Amino acid sequence: MSVGHYENFPVGSILLPRRMRRAVHVIYHFARYADDVADEGDKLPDERLRELTHLRDELDVIRDGGIPAMPLMRNLATVISQHQLPLQPFYDLLSAFSQDVVKTRYQSFAEVVDYCRRSANPVGRLMLALYGENDPRSLAMSDGICTALQLINFLQDVGVDWNKGRIYIPLDDLEKYRIREAQIAGRDATGLWRPMMLAQIERTRKMLQAGAPLGKVLKGRLGLELRLVIMGGERILKKLHDSGGDVFRQRPVLTWRDWIYMLWRALRAR
Repeated sequence: MSVGHYENFPVGSILLPRRMRRAVHVIYHFARYADDVADEGDKLPDERLRELTHLRDELDVIRDGGIPAMPLMRNLATVISQHQLPLQPFYDLLSAFSQDVVKTRYQSFAEVVDYCRRSANPVGRLMLALYGENDPRSLAMSDGICTALQLINFLQDVGVDWNKGRIYIPLDDLEKYRIREAQIAGRDATGLWRPMMLAQIERTRKMLQAGAPLGKVLKGRLGLELRLVIMGGERILKKLHDSGGDVFRQRPVLTWRDWIYMLWRALRAR
């Protein structure tokens, strides 16, 4: 099962401890549903924001010990109660999805990272909470991994996001390399596109590597799953680098050969 945008990075697979799987699936359905409210179909922005506000109200009901009206949220309430999960990550996800409705450009890298803090990092923090891991260093490494994975998604989906009217590459960086939005619209990877993308790739790679030790800190199946996810990120970054960042001609994806190689490495890295 993939988590929303992260099509290359599985969560909730058979590798996870059995006690975590149902909870992960319920969390996924909440995130997927809310993300689709923000992204899919032809609803007007006001309609999308009203639906997201309703989900936030349902979270408030859970917070106050009540029973939500939506079956999806009742399932989530059960999982939150059973595993004593924090509510803030769910509020953060809704905040990010609401932002997607109204914000389509990011001036600086700091703005992008702040978005990732709410759109990606909550997933990792919830996984750690399910596992019973709350060490501050582990949480920091998880945040680095999740932010890096979100950035990888942005890099491989420049064209896809443009079709939705969005650009997640910082405008400061586009200006630095003299790249105009018309170049993205024209799917043009010439000029300074390559050095700009390579700089983005390198920054993301360093962030992913900084969090990678968490894959060995966590023991058992969750550690194996996390190592596999990290290696998936590394493989996508390599494909992006090898193509010079030309994501317009071919969006990088993981093949079955990649998965075999990654699983072999993940098992050896215990």
